[in-house]
Amino acid sequence: MDKLLAFLNKLDKSERAEFCAACETTESYLRKAVSVNQRLGENLCINIDKASCGAVRCEDLRPDVDWAYLRGTAKDQQAGGATGEPDDA
Repeated sequence: MDKLLAFLNKLDKSERAEFCAACETTESYLRKAVSVNQRLGENLCINIDKASCGAVRCEDLRPDVDWAYLRGTAKDQQAGGATGEPDDA
């Protein structure tokens, strides 16, 4: 959450408004969430990652989510034979 706060603070007022609009939320909501260390929803995390061009990553906001798997960067993503391909049976 520190990265999010630092990112918000470096933007001027109009940039913050554009950023929040792109995230589909408000600046007050984000600042409140940071102040109480609120757990953000996954969709909002993705929106923040996109709108910040990766400066604030999903992993920074929700380390409890396996983002590496979703991004396809997990080391053992196909461990146990799970390939994501349909069975031929």
